[in-house]
Amino acid sequence: MAEDFSRNLVKGYKHWEIYVHENHGYLGRCVVWCKREDALDLTDATPEEQAELFLVLRNLREAIGKVFQPDWLNYSFLGNETRHLHGHFIPRYAKPKTFSNIVFEDKLYGHNYKTDRSFKTSAELLAEVKDKLKSVL
Repeated sequence: MAEDFSRNLVKGYKHWEIYVHENHGYLGRCVVWCKREDALDLTDATPEEQAELFLVLRNLREAIGKVFQPDWLNYSFLGNETRHLHGHFIPRYAKPKTFSNIVFEDKLYGHNYKTDRSFKTSAELLAEVKDKLKSVL
């Protein structure tokens, strides 16, 4: 794994793992990571990986819906910075959402998301989000 997400592991499957993303400017943002070391491109996923990916995404969609009630979801499989098969799962919110006494505002709702690299995410916030998701996955 090019990046070390291990402390943010939410759930593991046979072929995929779900991690809470380090930058939590979008409440509930997760990374879905293919466990196969040589996996690079989404279209190279094996039939088993493909099938399980859709199960993982459905499970994550349901869990995020229960915990945070987003208005929309974005799925992004880019690979520009990290050359490994993984996707970003980004909940989107039409109105500000408060969680753990932090107000999350999706200023680009209805448009492409953009990571706010200045957003400071505490270890406590990540642990709280991870625990909430673990409880429903």
